[in-house]
Amino acid sequence: MNSYSGIQYSEQSYADKPHIYTISELTDKVKVLLEDNFSFIWICGEISNLRIPASGHFYFTLKDEKAQINAVMFRGQNRNLKFMPEDGMSVKGIGRVSVYEPRGAYQIILEYLEPKGTGAIQLAFEQLKERLSAEGLFDEKYKTPLPFLPCKISIITSPTGAVIHDILKIVNRRFPSIPIEIIPAKVQGDGSDKEIVSGLETINVRSDSDVVILARGGGSLEDFHAFNSEEVARAIFASKIPVISAVGHETDFSIADFVADLRAPTPSAAAELAVPLKRDLIKKTAELTTNITIRFSRYIEHLQTRLQEISHRLADPNKRIADLRLRTDDLLSRLIRTLKANIIQQQVRFEWRFDKLSLHNPLIYTKKANDKLYQINNNLLTYIRICLTREQFLLRELDARLTALSPDAILDRGYSIIRTIPDAVIVRNPQQVEIGQDLEVMVAKGSLICSVKRKQYYGKTDI
Repeated sequence: MNSYSGIQYSEQSYADKPHIYTISELTDKVKVLLEDNFSFIWICGEISNLRIPASGHFYFTLKDEKAQINAVMFRGQNRNLKFMPEDGMSVKGIGRVSVYEPRGAYQIILEYLEPKGTGAIQLAFEQLKERLSAEGLFDEKYKTPLPFLPCKISIITSPTGAVIHDILKIVNRRFPSIPIEIIPAKVQGDGSDKEIVSGLETINVRSDSDVVILARGGGSLEDFHAFNSEEVARAIFASKIPVISAVGHETDFSIADFVADLRAPTPSAAAELAVPLKRDLIKKTAELTTNITIRFSRYIEHLQTRLQEISHRLADPNKRIADLRLRTDDLLSRLIRTLKANIIQQQVRFEWRFDKLSLHNPLIYTKKANDKLYQINNNLLTYIRICLTREQFLLRELDARLTALSPDAILDRGYSIIRTIPDAVIVRNPQQVEIGQDLEVMVAKGSLICSVKRKQYYGKTDI
């Protein structure tokens, strides 16, 4: 009996050569075991480490107080979700347990997911509402006021429901002559949001309506799915024609209510908000007509009285015209005399300025300046010649002096210069040399090397 790491085995069992699993085989068996025993299960937990790569799949971790498991939800399933998962959200869902073989990690592949404790539709509603509000789709500055009296009303709703009959009844009661256009559309179920968007786009392309009523009756939050969709919200926001949202009852709110230019608590209220009462307008028009008639009558009477007063005070026009003609002739004569005097004065002033300018003609000053410049130039040239002649004379005098004092000139006159060898000291005194000493005698055309035979100094020989 042998043991290894606490495990005992016999020689016989070792000889039987038990099956040794590879990692791939073991992982594959564990995967089959888990998938067979946990094909589809409900699971709940808290989301953490949510990742959404470019593939569109959801990768996250589900955890509770004691454990955690990796979870994945592929794009084909998560695109049907009515909410967006977030870290920290408690959820529950259906999935199958499997093993991711490259890592050997077990995980759950989810087919369905919903928030735990809060409905998915309600959560999707809140998330979309918050996102569109952040983008500014609910801001009052984008709301378009309704026209006072629309020439045409377009209604997007189901043509078979009671809503359309209520709206038509109220509109016809309040203002029977207003044209009404009904755009039939599904208000719940698959494809309802696309039909509503198509209706809004059609009305805006035609651009012949003054107001749009988007209406449906009451229902649950699931029934309001089309009116809580992002596509319908953006279509309402993009509409150039004012939109009244009349969805459900007074306590019901939808995304369309927040985006629309006006929210009506009920479809019937939308009809009342869209058109005024015709009888009230007729009554108001009659009152205004009577008021205007009275005011114009009084104003005309006032003008007639004023005209009579002015007529009594108005003088004969012919006399007034004759006076004005005489005054015009007098003013014309005075104007002509004044203009002639001004012209003569300006002419005299012009002649005086011309004479003054002639005396100060620049050509005269230029000629005088040129003559003066010519004279100065001649004087300068004469002075330069005198200076050059004087300097040339001085230069020749200095050259003669320098030539007279030049050692070469002295040597040319037969003089010589005696220097000691090898010191090259000029001999000025016989006492500087010794009998027999060699000396260099420099003459005009060269030099001589001589030896001292005798010295004389002031008549004394061989000192």
